[in-house]
This record gives sequence, C-alpha cells and structure tokens, in this order.
Amino acid sequence: MMRDRVTVLAPAKLNLALDVVGILPGGYHALDMTMQAISLYERVVIRRSPYLDLTLPGSNVKPGPGNTAIKAALAFFHYTGLLAGADITIYKNVPVRAGMAGGSADAAAVLVGLNELYGARLSMSELCALGAGIGADVPFALMGGTCRVQGLGDLIKALPPMPECWFTVVMPDYGVSTPEAFAAYDKVGSSVHPDCAAQEAAIRAGDLDAVCAAAGNALEECSGAKDNEAIKAALRENGAVTALMTGSGAAVFGIFDNENAARSAVAALKNGYKQVYLCKPTHGGPRVTVRRLFGAKK
Repeated sequence: MMRDRVTVLAPAKLNLALDVVGILPGGYHALDMTMQAISLYERVVIRRSPYLDLTLPGSNVKPGPGNTAIKAALAFFHYTGLLAGADITIYKNVPVRAGMAGGSADAAAVLVGLNELYGARLSMSELCALGAGIGADVPFALMGGTCRVQGLGDLIKALPPMPECWFTVVMPDYGVSTPEAFAAYDKVGSSVHPDCAAQEAAIRAGDLDAVCAAAGNALEECSGAKDNEAIKAALRENGAVTALMTGSGAAVFGIFDNENAARSAVAALKNGYKQVYLCKPTHGGPRVTVRRLFGAKK
C-alpha cells in the first residue's frame, strides 16, 4: 500500500572532541572530531504533495529556500528525477545555533523520509553524497551513532557504541554563529587541541574515563559563548566526569557515568537556564516511525 506520509525522528549531535588541524583549499577548515548522536530528536512529518512546502510550528527558524530541509528536498528530487513534491512539517526540539546540528538533522530527516515515502531506494552512500552538498554535518546526521569525522565532515569512520553514559546539555539564551566562531579562531587560535586518536582508542576499549580525558574543543576559547566556564563548573560540581562546549557553541554539556547525578545536574542547572536536557548516546541516524493500527499486535 502506497503511503501518503511518513514521520521521521532525527537525533541531534554532540562533539566529544573537536580539533582544527589545518586549512583546506578554498579557505575551509580541516577538522578532526568525535561525534555522537544523542536522544534529543527533531520530529519531521512529510506528506505527498504536488508542491514543496515547509512549516515549522512554534519555531523562529525561517522556512525559506535557504533552509536545509528545502535544500534536501530539492537535492533529492533533482537526483532521483521524480516529478513530485512534499509538504514538510518540522517540530523542532533541538536548540538553534547551539552546535548540535539541528538543521543538519532536519536535512537528513527529509532525505530519509522522502526516500521512504517515494520508494526511491537510495543507498546510504547516495544519501550521504547528497547530504554533503547541503551541509558539512549532514553526512554524519545520516549515519548517526558514534563516529570519527575528519576533513570537511565528509570523511566518516563508524566507531563502536560510546560506553554507557548520560549527557546533561545546557543551552544559554543566545546562539553562536559558526562562521564567526571560525573567523575568531583564525585570529586567536586555541590552546586546546584534543587527541581524537586517543579518544577513538578509548571508545574502542569501552573506557569512559579515557574518553573524557581526551575530550576538548578547539573552538571553545574563541566562540564568544560567555557562559561556557560557569556552565562547565556547575556541571562538574554536580558530578560530571568532564564538561565542554559542542561544535561552535553555544550549548555546553557534561558527561556523567551515573544517571542520578545527571538528573541532579539537570535540576540544578534549570535554576539558571531554560533549555536543559538529559540525553543518552544513540545508535544510528534518522528513523522512520511506524504508526500502529488500532488493535494491531505489539
């Protein structure tokens, strides 16, 4: 039976480590990162339509042609040659300008959802190739899980699952511009250069303490996110093994080896910040949810 709509859940990401390792042709920054998908999801509903429409209920994100979801839909239809459209509704749960790849998750959800809705049967390699043309984080957003990511974000190596842990994620009441953060890095550099190879080895060994010891973000000092140190200190005071900024900011997270401590940190940080989240590492990228028929067996 042909489906008339799909719902896709697409996870946000955290950078367990981020280093700037050089400049590529064209002025782009070469990166070395460990990226982790987490249990905070964008919910994207896609319906068949002869037109291409996007709505974002309750969000300040603009639905224009520059939106990653529209770019993803156009790339999908151009690549497949399908003469069709889509009515896309995105219920945003991931903070904006946070360094958590909410926009990339939206694009990944649209690619996965359209692939399912129209039965295009594109492979993950094809979807990632389309995603790379939309944004640097989209290929990882499609892959999900735990990955070592290098270059422009296009060199992705899947890793074993992150050792069991919990994340308390705190978003201040302002965002950070990624281009501005990299421009500031070019001027002042960083004293922080995490050892991503050591972190990869720690993940493979299932050693959470070593994963945390190798964590760091080369953009943290120049991001302009003025709350970083205060949030990190509060997370550590409440039991975080380590704490750091994700991406180009402004979100900051703590890694906990104990769920109760992570929950206590959420309660403590909510006294000063409106957007505080308790998350776990997740496996895989966007997934199409299955609506159960009434009375169907579970």
